[in-house]
Amino acid sequence: MDDHKLARASGPEIGRTLTPFGINLLVRDGKRTAAFLTEVFGFTQIRLGDGYGLFRLGSILIQIHEDAVYAEHPLPSLLPEAGARGAGIELRLFESDPDNAEARARARGDMILRETLDRPHGLRECFILDPDGYCWVPSKRLPE
Repeated sequence: MDDHKLARASGPEIGRTLTPFGINLLVRDGKRTAAFLTEVFGFTQIRLGDGYGLFRLGSILIQIHEDAVYAEHPLPSLLPEAGARGAGIELRLFESDPDNAEARARARGDMILRETLDRPHGLRECFILDPDGYCWVPSKRLPE
């Protein structure tokens, strides 16, 4: 389903289009997370409203749900009332320029956990925390 149709699709219609692996982030403020995803990494916002958002970067689809939308789901009971939510997970964007993402994140006042560096595993990368504490790692392959 193309993005224009996804923007107007029902929940069940979206569910039928999802591929074998997906990311859904529970967030406090959907508009704040939407700004982070679009401004720092260039995600396209497909839809946002009623506590739900859908975003695309290339072939990657990411969903966000605000806490209130997940009222009957067991996962929010595990979330801390304050502080970072995403400890222990890295959301890696392997075809995203880390220097550009870091500069945009700094301009927004986002937290840079590790500045852009060439790493021994063959990637140039940085670590950026989003407003809910999820760790995003834009990276590019280093030349051989």
